[in-house]
Amino acid sequence: MTMHDGIKRWTAKRKTALVIEIIQGKTTESEASRSFDLTPSEIEGWVEDAKRGMENSLRANPLDIREQYGKQLRDLQEAYGEAMLELRARKKRQALLDAQDGN
Repeated sequence: MTMHDGIKRWTAKRKTALVIEIIQGKTTESEASRSFDLTPSEIEGWVEDAKRGMENSLRANPLDIREQYGKQLRDLQEAYGEAMLELRARKKRQALLDAQDGN
């Protein structure tokens, strides 16, 4: 599949073709961004999704989609929880510092 201007809908097949061109070095993410009026983060997301998909497909025991999303959700929940703990600790510390300044 060759890439051409005027693409109105980015199907999985078109995204795959673009990602393959990037991986093969035929184009770069920034060139594709300019050529197809896409955001760099959008293209980076497609490339990252492709890498995760390739890694999973090459595993001895590939995860199914539900397992993949479950793992991703657990990782995000863990990161969110850590961020909330840090935020609470910072607020508590600031409250203690403000109380000390008031004395």
